[in-house]
Amino acid sequence: MRIAEAIYEVTGPEVPVEFVAYDGSRAGAPDAEVRVDVRSPLALSHIASAPNSLGLVRAYVTGALEIVGDMYTALAALPEVRLREVPASLRVKLAAKLAGARLLWPTRPPKQERRLAGERHSRMRDAEAISHHYDVSNKFYEWVLGPSMAYTCAVYENENFTLEEAQYAKHDLVARKLALRPGMRLLDVGCGWGGMVIHAAKHYGVQALGVTLSANQAEYAQKRIAQEGLGDLAEVRHLDYRAVRETDFDAISSIGLTEHIGDANLASYFDLLYSKLRTGGRILNHCITRPDNLRDAQTRSFINRYVFPDGELLGPGRILSQMHDTGFEVRHEENLREHYARTLAAWCANLERHWAEAVQEVGPHTARVWRLYMAGSRLGFDRNWIQLHQILGVKTDSRGYSGMPLRPDW
Repeated sequence: MRIAEAIYEVTGPEVPVEFVAYDGSRAGAPDAEVRVDVRSPLALSHIASAPNSLGLVRAYVTGALEIVGDMYTALAALPEVRLREVPASLRVKLAAKLAGARLLWPTRPPKQERRLAGERHSRMRDAEAISHHYDVSNKFYEWVLGPSMAYTCAVYENENFTLEEAQYAKHDLVARKLALRPGMRLLDVGCGWGGMVIHAAKHYGVQALGVTLSANQAEYAQKRIAQEGLGDLAEVRHLDYRAVRETDFDAISSIGLTEHIGDANLASYFDLLYSKLRTGGRILNHCITRPDNLRDAQTRSFINRYVFPDGELLGPGRILSQMHDTGFEVRHEENLREHYARTLAAWCANLERHWAEAVQEVGPHTARVWRLYMAGSRLGFDRNWIQLHQILGVKTDSRGYSGMPLRPDW
């Protein structure tokens, strides 16, 4: 059996995809929007080396396998194939073909596949993990994220919002939830390129401090602050959030940091933030989560190997419970997963619009990692495999006074 025909047999006739292979074989729907092109026997060797999604990722990232057409459409169309559900006779043929490819064309994982050394979530290893993802290239991020340089879920108040309008709306929603007012002090942990810090200082007159483990982000943010003339109100430091010395902040925002903390460190993370907040202050925790706590976090997946080393998604209930156990009173929670799907669709479109420049800037393998990761994440939010939760808490006084309004005013 030839390669394209074998893939077709595995995926099934109902999949609206065409399959083409280097051996001249072709199968599937000839008029499909998407085509899977097995360009080299190296693709089979990668799959043989890791007979799961990781092998397919390696084949795609290195260019041995190509997706012709829209990546999101391809991922949405292709089913999750379970080897045990494939007929035994076909499994034998596939195993023989893959074993032969592995023997004749040995491969190694691409350099973009990262495994970190040292103690998990030590300050040194966390700095390396953050640098791996966020220090790719500020120019690359400008092309993907757009002028806002906000690398977190935007908030679309209506279907006609642009990405920039939605990112402004996200920052403003966080500011209103935290009840920011002129003269207050805000700590933004994991501040990225300074979007929230700048928004709080510029639009609310807040004294805002942001910290990030990415040197590229900190340098970029400080330049933006200077360009905006906000140097007297806003500051971004290249610093681990655990090394912040100041205390008694009126508000704390954590937008996209918790995913990097890990379950084992969640208690110490919230303990530290609790110690930095004045009595009566509010905290807004915004992060990607799993939809539940029924399964262990996947720490050996494509995302963990290629995108977020040491990343760990928790269920929203786990995060909310830990906030309560720390001493915060949770006052509001919402799931914005559809908003993240829209955000990722916009980022994917930006990447495709700047594809040639992106490949030149970061190389074809890294660009392909991003194309795959963002399209796959968009699908995950659409299918409710992952979610985005904003949880608002307050540090009450000894008598339980919260200072919160009777109903949300944001």
